[in-house]
Amino acid sequence: MRVLVVNAGSSSLKLSVVGPREEVLASESVPVRRGVWDRGAVRAVLEGFPAVEAVGHRVVHGGREFVSPVRLDARVVGRLRALGDLAPLHQPKSLAGIEAVEGVLPGLPAVACFDTAFHAGMPQEASTYAVPERWRREWGVRRFGFHGLSHAYAWRRAVEVAGGVRRVVTAHLGAGASLAAVLEGRGVDTTMGFTPLEGLVMATRSGSVDPGMVLWLHQHAGLAVEEIAEALEHESGVLALAGSADMREVLGRVDAEAVLAAGVYVHRLRAGVAAMAASLGGLDALVFTGGVGEGSALVRARVAEGLGFLGVEVDAGANEGVGVEGEVSAEGAAVRTLVVHAREDVEVARGVREVVGGG
Repeated sequence: MRVLVVNAGSSSLKLSVVGPREEVLASESVPVRRGVWDRGAVRAVLEGFPAVEAVGHRVVHGGREFVSPVRLDARVVGRLRALGDLAPLHQPKSLAGIEAVEGVLPGLPAVACFDTAFHAGMPQEASTYAVPERWRREWGVRRFGFHGLSHAYAWRRAVEVAGGVRRVVTAHLGAGASLAAVLEGRGVDTTMGFTPLEGLVMATRSGSVDPGMVLWLHQHAGLAVEEIAEALEHESGVLALAGSADMREVLGRVDAEAVLAAGVYVHRLRAGVAAMAASLGGLDALVFTGGVGEGSALVRARVAEGLGFLGVEVDAGANEGVGVEGEVSAEGAAVRTLVVHAREDVEVARGVREVVGGG
């Protein structure tokens, strides 16, 4: 089965055709114009693609209801729309992508695959916040986790490459960043929570901060809720510390601001990996993926330097020359360290085939 994979981002609608052997047969992005996809541009791209038998949409949030891929119909789309307040930056874009492609390819089976689904089976002790019972019961407050499609693929690929690894920490490091603890294929912990703001320092997001600080800024400094939200999402992270959200540029600088930004980023990342390893009761493999995870040998080396006590050690030559993906472990290291090329499209295509068949 050839599957059209639709990934709606903040600035473009990425369309890819994934073949039966996980090969990319075609790929192109349609830019956003005035906040919407140009249906004519979507049609033009799809008319130039190979014929497909089904469509798979990456959807960021499935809430508590959608914990596995699901075939799209009017009811499901309505439920996804109702989840928009849980992911206001992402869910509307996913829904716009569904509408745009449906308008060009009506009648084809379409499946939603969720970034939250991989974490849905986390143990209660990892998914539960210690907040009033009413919040958890009436409003469904819990730790959802995100980037699940990327973490799922990184784990599968690590098993293919390394074999026999049970306890794996996957590090999705891009503009957004998160870690997952994966035990024999099951996500048992992750760094993102109720929203994608929790956890690691990211390009423009703060990562975890003291909620008391947020309350203080509102109550005593007079900042409006909307102003705080905008700052934590778009004006924080590496951008706030170094004046740039581009990790490649920041890592190449030697000024005090850039050095601090890189130090904070790596410090939080090391601590997060150690926490995930604790959730697993040990570590067999550490996997780097995403734009920074794949592209920055320096980040990988600096993270490994602080995790020697877990058995993580990388080979400098292998780490510098790894290319798209491969193993960078030092000879004799107790933990396998891998670089894996992110392939969320493969996970989406796999989910589509599970739902509609087609091998």
